[in-house]
Amino acid sequence: MLDVVTNVALALLGLSVALLFYWVLVGPTIPDRSLALDTIAVNVMAIILVLSIKLGTPYFLDAVLSLAVLGFVGTTALAKFLVKGVIIDRDRN
Repeated sequence: MLDVVTNVALALLGLSVALLFYWVLVGPTIPDRSLALDTIAVNVMAIILVLSIKLGTPYFLDAVLSLAVLGFVGTTALAKFLVKGVIIDRDRN
């Protein structure tokens, strides 16, 4: 039963990633594309977690944590770039 549930979850998450990738390519605005990329990162984390459950191993959890940190930093940097036009302020007065 667990095998069926994990297979269905992986299929639905894969479909979600495919649809979000399409949204990244044709999204009307940059914030829409940014949101789609962030959601893809969350879905990839979910895929890794489902695979961890399916394989019965906790070794993938480090990858999920690393991906979460990278997703947060990337989204924050893109948001700052969209607001200010630069990521790192170099005000040397």
